Amino acid sequence: MPYRIYFTLFLKIYLFDHNGQLAYEVNNNDNIPMDEKAIFNATVCILGIAIFLIHSIDLALKKGKRSDEKNLLVFFVFTVLHFATYLTFTLLKPRFGSNPFTMGFYTAFYVMNNMEILLLFAYAISFLQPKKIVVRVSSIINFAFFAAIIVLDFANIFGHFFFYADNGNYQRASLMLLSEGYQFIGLAIVFFLAVTDKKASISEKMAFVIYCLIPFVAIIVQNALSGYAIAYLSIVISIEVLFLFANVKKNALIAEQQRINKEAEIRLMMSQIRPHFVYNALSSISTLITINPEEAQTALDNFTEYLRANLNALSDTHLIPFSDELRHIETYLALEKIRFGNRLTVLYDIEERDFLVPPLSIQPLVENAVKHGIMKRVEGGIINFSTYEDNGQYIVKIVDNGLGFDEEAIKKEKGHVGLKNVAYRISSMCEGTMAVHSTPGKGTEVTLTFKKEDKE
Repeated sequence: MPYRIYFTLFLKIYLFDHNGQLAYEVNNNDNIPMDEKAIFNATVCILGIAIFLIHSIDLALKKGKRSDEKNLLVFFVFTVLHFATYLTFTLLKPRFGSNPFTMGFYTAFYVMNNMEILLLFAYAISFLQPKKIVVRVSSIINFAFFAAIIVLDFANIFGHFFFYADNGNYQRASLMLLSEGYQFIGLAIVFFLAVTDKKASISEKMAFVIYCLIPFVAIIVQNALSGYAIAYLSIVISIEVLFLFANVKKNALIAEQQRINKEAEIRLMMSQIRPHFVYNALSSISTLITINPEEAQTALDNFTEYLRANLNALSDTHLIPFSDELRHIETYLALEKIRFGNRLTVLYDIEERDFLVPPLSIQPLVENAVKHGIMKRVEGGIINFSTYEDNGQYIVKIVDNGLGFDEEAIKKEKGHVGLKNVAYRISSMCEGTMAVHSTPGKGTEVTLTFKKEDKE
């Protein structure tokens, strides 16, 4: 077969004897040391090393890697080492086929096969992020079986219950199938984590399921076709499926979410710098100049601060201290107070302020309370703005006794003033929530929750 000739020439440095002559010829009749099985196995290893090395370099050079990508990088690097070890054995076996050589290398294979599943489990945990109790229980089961089988792998060197070497050749022992027990258990655990994960998409679940099923079948097939590295070929196929349909797909979804998030931020920021508000604020300041110059100066300073905060938030993609958002809210309300006077009353009850929020995530809700609630009543009204801690979360409440609205009608209204954008940004940037309850003629209550971060 042509590929055998090309492969032998490529590896000729390993195939010459001490006299400079070929140790064997490549043909279909001779009983050569490096037979078709060895050539097949070496080809699979070289293919796997090339693929996983490319992925490893790509991930290593990526900035801002997620925790699951860091685990995937470790997974790839180890797989390169795993395949390189097997390739080395395949190339050296024709020359160094002693019993100690065979025992040493096959022990390394057994350990590395189990390590491969352990690293898959670590990647699955970081990618799927199941509940803490699920992580704890599955980790205990996983590591207990892994530790037990690794001890047995090394004990086999002396006990020969998994395999032994006879004239440098690998021979299966009576308990050989037990040596693969952890691999079946580890794959079953990852399979369970994937199919029961409620957050994972169908493609992500299928990627992990396929990874579990292909090696599972391959291990069984390899036991029937002794000598062919079917399991190693299955690893190449499975990891590629996992990489394409889990990691690459997740990166694409994250990039799309970031684009949508950025567009939502821009729309929200632009909506805050409304021409009518700018006109009204400047008109009020202009009137104050002749009546009360000092108050006009304060109002102008507030207006400048208001514009600065809006423009800064346009390019700010990070969370900011709530105290900064509160200052922006106070600036906005001070400007509105100039226009509406006693018609607008604001009551503050700030118990907590040491937490982070998306920029301009609360101020638009206060503006909605003023514009769509209080000011639609002739007599005006009151806004109660409060923060407190409850059950490990920071709560922000904006309550007004304004006109209120029909909640069902608002849900159907596509172009409402940024409520959906605000809810999306709070959810995507800090895992927060927003709940709106309103009664026509009585007012509106907006409740925001922000996850309390553990401080070391």
